[in-house]
Amino acid sequence: MNLVLQGPQASLDTLERIAQLAQPARTAALGDHALRCEGVPFSAGLKERIDAAAFEAGVDACFIEAGRTLADFGLVAMDMDSTLITIECIDEIADMQGLKPQVAEITEAAMRGELDFAASLTRRVALLEGLDAASLQRVYDERLRISMGGETMLRAVQAAGLKTLLVSGGFTFFTDRLKERLGLDFTHANVLEVLDGKLTGRVLGGIVDAEEKMRTVQRVCGELGIDPRRAIVMGDGANDLKMMGIAGLSVAFRAKPVVRAQASVALNFSGLDGVLRILE
Repeated sequence: MNLVLQGPQASLDTLERIAQLAQPARTAALGDHALRCEGVPFSAGLKERIDAAAFEAGVDACFIEAGRTLADFGLVAMDMDSTLITIECIDEIADMQGLKPQVAEITEAAMRGELDFAASLTRRVALLEGLDAASLQRVYDERLRISMGGETMLRAVQAAGLKTLLVSGGFTFFTDRLKERLGLDFTHANVLEVLDGKLTGRVLGGIVDAEEKMRTVQRVCGELGIDPRRAIVMGDGANDLKMMGIAGLSVAFRAKPVVRAQASVALNFSGLDGVLRILE
């Protein structure tokens, strides 16, 4: 196995110190802030020790089979809120109603897996009834930011010939704009109902929950003629676990503990482009 250690603030001395715990056959620097350890004798106990030392040092540690590269994959599928972008759009929309604390509390519980996602989304959207639809554009213009390393990651995977999918329990208002802005191939999200320029507090059609996210990844893989094991899937919340579970490589980005525990890769400190060094 290989072990990739990386952190935006990590020195090579820090990375080398953690690397020695793994007793690698050799190491290779991947720039100033990343190190690949090769020929590591993997065990669950070693992973636990490395993870603890790395987290304390502000370093991301990933064990991965030697030889895996971007060329092994055909699709990158991403959650939107708190993964590709830094915000939860519904929380910021609710802020326009003066209801951010109430909505954010429900959002956080749903992302931890403590609430049914579809039911929680219905509750949150209902609180938005009567809000001027122009508030959506304000959120996009004033508050939506791409997560660290997101654009670098996308440029690299697109240059390598991989297709991209943004699948979100959020809203098409935002996914449609990000598709055009970032040159994404596929998007799928919820549709907010708007009447007379106001949000009605309802979602049109079926809700994009964990099952629908997984089905969307399967459907897009089918359209591309690839097995889901050739997909890289990125997410942060409990409603991403099902689509991450069918992927060849699952990436937990700034994720809840339940998601980090089940993912192939956890990026707690690095940007989304950290996945590029893992597959370098």
